[in-house]
Amino acid sequence: MELVSIDDIRTAATSITDLVVHTPLLPCPWAAGHGSLSLKPENLQTTGSFKIRGAYNAIRRCPPSLRDRGVITYSSGNHAQALAYAARALGVPCTVVMPEDARQVKVTATRSLGAEIVLVPPAERKDVATRLAETEGLALIPPFDHPDVIGGQGTVGLEIVEDLPEVDVVLVPVGGGALASGVATAVKSLRPSASVIGVEPELAADAAESLRSGRLCTWPMTRTGRTVADGLRTNLSDLTFAHLRTHLDDLVTVSEEEITDAVAHLARSAHLIVEPSGAVTVAAYLFNKDRLPAGRTVAVLSGGNVDFGFFTNVLVAPSESQGAD
Repeated sequence: MELVSIDDIRTAATSITDLVVHTPLLPCPWAAGHGSLSLKPENLQTTGSFKIRGAYNAIRRCPPSLRDRGVITYSSGNHAQALAYAARALGVPCTVVMPEDARQVKVTATRSLGAEIVLVPPAERKDVATRLAETEGLALIPPFDHPDVIGGQGTVGLEIVEDLPEVDVVLVPVGGGALASGVATAVKSLRPSASVIGVEPELAADAAESLRSGRLCTWPMTRTGRTVADGLRTNLSDLTFAHLRTHLDDLVTVSEEEITDAVAHLARSAHLIVEPSGAVTVAAYLFNKDRLPAGRTVAVLSGGNVDFGFFTNVLVAPSESQGAD
């Protein structure tokens, strides 16, 4: 299986620069008691998450004859909005297959970006999107299982090393694995001495099990659906698993309480709205520091598209880390 290279990521960086924000590294004086930490706030990215990087790169890399007919994906979250936004910027028709139980706010947001929405039973999303792509001649751009998507997400790692060449540790969320695959590829290529550590919820730890066992392990949605980090409920693919086995140094898991406490801590101390999936890296840094290498650390905050009912409840609840403020 051919893996994405640093050259692919550099090419992606050139391709997406007109639409994607180069997010800064934010210092964290409130984390002084834990060591040296900087945040990579992809929650400030266009459409509120890192997903625009891979979506836009994948569309740009499509042959014009195929792209101009339209693009299609299956997603109920950040990738849906990212692809719709990127397609609109390029004047390309976009179809998104979403589950019938998707939150209305996500359906409305994706439709407002110009996408045609197809609602189907949750288990049929991928199959319906694949069938429509074939019958209507559309370019299928999946949420993570695609080399151009991985290449685009890898630009996060490229920017980290550009902005902090002496980085020692990079913490990155793991769901379907494209972000972690791309970041690990970029960082290990440019800064081999740095450690890239994946982070995922204990309740959706299929990647941790896969890496321990040396084989791809799949957890059903009935199991991964228990975590509040809804963006990390997806299993790895063969492609992303191959990247993580090659480039990832370690993977740690965090509890639900640690995740929600990190969301609150980021709001109070860093003044950032971060969704649970994006806050897992700070949860690992605050509560699992003994499992991480020492040194200058960057935590990737993958997105900020949070449910505000949940967010309000988290802020009202007592936070274990308030004493660190």
